[in-house]
Amino acid sequence: MPFIRTHVPQDTPAATRTAIVQGVHQALVDSIGMPPDELFNLVAGYAPGEFACSRTFNGVARSDRVVVLEITLRRGRSDAMKRALYAAIAHNLHTLAGVAPADVFIFLHENDYSDWSVGHGRFAMDLVQQRVAPG
Repeated sequence: MPFIRTHVPQDTPAATRTAIVQGVHQALVDSIGMPPDELFNLVAGYAPGEFACSRTFNGVARSDRVVVLEITLRRGRSDAMKRALYAAIAHNLHTLAGVAPADVFIFLHENDYSDWSVGHGRFAMDLVQQRVAPG
């Protein structure tokens, strides 16, 4: 279950924020096989001056409208899957929300089931094992 933190310029309209969330979600479903009902995306706006970044780092010409995506998910995806995910996110955000691909900044945090509790204060692995237990 990925958890996404999406940071957008504060003046980003609600419809564009929704399109960004949908674009990221669809990329996760299509690229890494995430189940469609695993949508957890916390969107926050940043004001001018609250996010400083190089406009030219690594040869990428960025605007002042960078969308930053922090994706936390269980480890185990191959580099090929991650490449496909990044490309799908950039494509979807451009197509659905008008975000320039150069303005999409993504990074992953990988961890294990033991690092999650997704409800009732219970260890996530207990919930997974409960789902697959013979019954």
